[in-house]
Amino acid sequence: MVYYLLALAIIIADQFTKWLIAAYMEIGESIPIIEDVLHITSHRNAGAAFGILQGQMWLFFIVTIIVTVGVIYFMQKMGRTSLWIGMPLGILLGGTIGNFIDRVLHGEVIDFIDVYIGTYSFPIFNVADSALTVGVILLIGKLFIDERREKKEKKANES
Repeated sequence: MVYYLLALAIIIADQFTKWLIAAYMEIGESIPIIEDVLHITSHRNAGAAFGILQGQMWLFFIVTIIVTVGVIYFMQKMGRTSLWIGMPLGILLGGTIGNFIDRVLHGEVIDFIDVYIGTYSFPIFNVADSALTVGVILLIGKLFIDERREKKEKKANES
């Protein structure tokens, strides 16, 4: 199924960019791409998003396995009939596995995308984190659109 290829492409892009950071940058080193907006900063995170749950690897392993099984199940069940369900699930699968590989191999996740919004420094993230965010946004959007469509159809049928 094409969604697995999408997941694989995300995993490859994620792992390649993380390898570049680990191989060519010191931890803490930062390269401005757009001054005060976007930097490439070598960072490690032993926790989850925003650095929460530091050092709880057993929890991440369990959650990742559950999420991966769930995503694959829904890709098989619903992805066959809907591009807008299968595609976000493929993106989520790629992001989930990308960060899982880091946790298994390194005991932490390699982060490097450092974004500033005005004076706020957003938590540093990576390609897998971006994929997870995009996948969730697309799924929520699909569910929102479907719910609105169902309400309109129900209202039209009642008239």
